[in-house]
Amino acid sequence: MYSLLALGLGATAALAQSSTGGEGHAGGSFEDAGNTQVSAMMMFLGNEETVYILDKVEGNAVKFGNYPAVGAVYDIASRTATPIGVTSNPFCASGTHMPNGSYIAFGGNNGVGPGGNDGDVAGGSFDSTYGDEAGQTGVRVMNPLTCSGSSAATDAACQWYDNPNVTHLMAKRWYSTAEALGDGTVAVIGGFTNGGYINRNWPNDNDPVYQGGASSPTYEFWPSTGAQPPVMQFLVDAGGLNSYPLTYLLASGNMVLQANVSTILWDPATGTETSLPPMPDNIVRVYPASGANAMLPMTPTNNYSQTVLFCGGSDMPNDAWGNYSWPWINTWDYPASNKCHRLEAEPQDGSAPQYVEDDNMLEGRTMGQFIILPTGKMLVINGGLNGTAGYSQRTLLTPDFGSMPYGESLASGPVGQPKIYDPNAPAGQRWSQDGLGTSNLPRLYHSSALLLPSGAVFVAGSNPNVDVNTTTVFPTTYQAEMFFPPYFSAPVRPSPTGVPKNISYGGDAFDITIPASSYSGSANDAADNSTVVIIRPGFTTHAMNMGQRYLQLNNTYTVNQDGSITLHVAQMPPNPNLFQPGPALLFVNVNDIPSNGTMVIVGNGEIGTQPTAPAAQLPASIRLNSAQGSGEGSNSSSNSSTGGSSSNDTSGAMSAVSVHGSFLGVAVAAAAVLFSIL
Repeated sequence: MYSLLALGLGATAALAQSSTGGEGHAGGSFEDAGNTQVSAMMMFLGNEETVYILDKVEGNAVKFGNYPAVGAVYDIASRTATPIGVTSNPFCASGTHMPNGSYIAFGGNNGVGPGGNDGDVAGGSFDSTYGDEAGQTGVRVMNPLTCSGSSAATDAACQWYDNPNVTHLMAKRWYSTAEALGDGTVAVIGGFTNGGYINRNWPNDNDPVYQGGASSPTYEFWPSTGAQPPVMQFLVDAGGLNSYPLTYLLASGNMVLQANVSTILWDPATGTETSLPPMPDNIVRVYPASGANAMLPMTPTNNYSQTVLFCGGSDMPNDAWGNYSWPWINTWDYPASNKCHRLEAEPQDGSAPQYVEDDNMLEGRTMGQFIILPTGKMLVINGGLNGTAGYSQRTLLTPDFGSMPYGESLASGPVGQPKIYDPNAPAGQRWSQDGLGTSNLPRLYHSSALLLPSGAVFVAGSNPNVDVNTTTVFPTTYQAEMFFPPYFSAPVRPSPTGVPKNISYGGDAFDITIPASSYSGSANDAADNSTVVIIRPGFTTHAMNMGQRYLQLNNTYTVNQDGSITLHVAQMPPNPNLFQPGPALLFVNVNDIPSNGTMVIVGNGEIGTQPTAPAAQLPASIRLNSAQGSGEGSNSSSNSSTGGSSSNDTSGAMSAVSVHGSFLGVAVAAAAVLFSIL
């Protein structure tokens, strides 16, 4: 399998690194990115050339075979999308990467037909009009590494493997979360069994655990162990606001989980739950409040701290959230929060974990989404000023659909201008909107965004409607955009050579060369401000990117007589829990200007305990005062705290922690066979 993986990476070799700057794309601007064919509820980067898109089953005009299309593959270069087949309904699925570069979408909703009604065959198991099977237990596998150009849409090996009779979850899961562990196994957590606004029968809560069979407050693993999924008490205690729980794997192998205002540490190996302080100010960040959330960049400077940032969401009172049917207030009138909080769930100094209030956003935002940029700054994009995610044809206060001011949307006030958060700026100075353009396309419920290898951000989706509606206030949206962050205005971008295709956990260092044409001015200054970073863009849906991570590799440098710079780069820290095995992008930054990203595989490409080795001891940096860059323009030195040459001593965070492999067994072998034939 690993040799095939290497072949696949060769077939999707890096796009040529540009030695020019933004190539006509103004930094901070939006551009038309074409039609996605299906509304982009879910997306992930398949390889350097393609993005894969999933929609819920609905009446899309574009067909795949005899039925409305549900999936598409998007060619980045041509900005065109082509429908591909999906068998089961992936409505509000979760998803993540696997170690070999494949992606899996877990769960979904019942088979549906026109108007979002249950399918007309066997209680919703299939619909004869839209042609979809029930997807609540679906496990859809896509291995896109060798799929580019026309092959991505036509080759049999480049299609979704979606056979619920062969690959399926133990429990029905609609709005579950998927988080990979350090051995590549995936924890699939929580969910509904099928539709509803929030996950509770309230106030008539006679079954707080399973809500009369409507809730799945349990977890399971993929590959499956075959065991019945255990109840997670945290999901029960979250009282209905437990959909798409926010999850982040930590260096210890524990996860931090957040839902409603509750927070825990969870040990996937034992199921042990340890309570942490609640979210301050009664702010809900989980769906449908849908606050922006992401783990901050892990760098040698912060000793690879795993700190999570939560921004926006809603502090609506408990009764306002209503129940499965609808909210009990007119949510579109309720302002979203502008507050932000950081949490280091396992502080490196041994102190007790506490939420720390951070700089407020420049406006309140629900359904805002963090995209971590190659520079380590964080873009928040999409969302609205008021209300929540979800859609409905009424609320408790507005029982007549004709009186709903925004159609089925439960949010209002689209925020068209993104903002940038700098985690290393002084408190009070972390948010900026300077030079950032504004989109005129509303991006509310079911919008999405994804970092591309070019460093641009692909923005798509928005569909707060039960079925396709292109004439309502906030319509079903097929038009995509590219957003170009400020570094696209740079006159020159780095064009490194020697970028590897595989990154290991510890082991021998490697060299990357930055030619003199990649920068201007002092070579010493450029070398001081050069970094190598690994980013996993993640599986994006519902204002979050499951699996999104940013880790800066340790490096020193040698400045050469010809002005080129040789970076001596350490491999990943020898702890797979910090950055789980699988596909990612490697970027080289010079003076806060990133190269194009090259897709790499982190780890050995297989499920199981990852090989580790001690971190390499890097040579001392060598400067040369006479060396200069030959690139266009002038790049100023940023001296960012994430930049510069890094210390060799990262032992505090790099210690190898044993990964939880007790639940693999025969399931791993079965999964290996499955992946090998896909």
